[in-house]
Amino acid sequence: MNQINNGIYEELGKKWYESQDNPVALLRAESRLRNPWVDSKIREVFGPGINKSQTKILDVACGGGFLSNFLAKDGYHVQGIDLSDGSLHIAREYDETKSVQYTTANASHLPFKNNCFDVVCAMDFLEHIDHPDKMIAEMSRVLRPGGIFFFHTFNRNLISWLLIIKAVEIFVKNTPPNMHILKLFIKPEEMKSYCKQAHLNVKEFIGLKPNLLEIDTLASFLKREVSKDFSFSFTPSLLASYSGYAIKLLGAPGVSKI
Repeated sequence: MNQINNGIYEELGKKWYESQDNPVALLRAESRLRNPWVDSKIREVFGPGINKSQTKILDVACGGGFLSNFLAKDGYHVQGIDLSDGSLHIAREYDETKSVQYTTANASHLPFKNNCFDVVCAMDFLEHIDHPDKMIAEMSRVLRPGGIFFFHTFNRNLISWLLIIKAVEIFVKNTPPNMHILKLFIKPEEMKSYCKQAHLNVKEFIGLKPNLLEIDTLASFLKREVSKDFSFSFTPSLLASYSGYAIKLLGAPGVSKI
């Protein structure tokens, strides 16, 4: 049986920010859409008087720092963790603020006290692990009551298999084997259940769709590359890729299930 290939991120180096013939270019394009959405939801939930410099954010499995560096540049107090030292090295290099605290850590045992973050993010991570429910419980442990949990992952069905696995393998030149495995994708109803078990109340799901009909995009895919202008849009459909956020319930215990 195929196993997820999580070692690919250690070898990316500057490809995190520069490559167009690697699926990480799709991740960059997703981030260009999602990052401002995360910022807007933080301000919406916490109100216009939010003190960004005092708002503590944990970016779990932060990779090359797309979200962490964006939020730090916008004034937030950000910490990013990942198991890949190579990815963290690149994240630090591209942190214009030099303020993000990047740490090598395992998301299954976060090295933080209970209820110590205002926001916890798990973007493009939960579909790479065997027990997302346990990871969500651990992330909830370090999130304060009333805090926000952000997530992005993929639905589990034939459409997502075709778009996210097979189409990427066909149209992006350097797609590594087993970058994604369908059995690890998470249906929205499962995500909602995992959050509920972890004392997190899901407030919104929103889908993402690729903008495939632009001329530059089509030409690039014929070369098995991702156009620098390739983009995603939000959609009500959750058939393939989706994001969302949940609020930790007031009075919820900060206890991990791991």
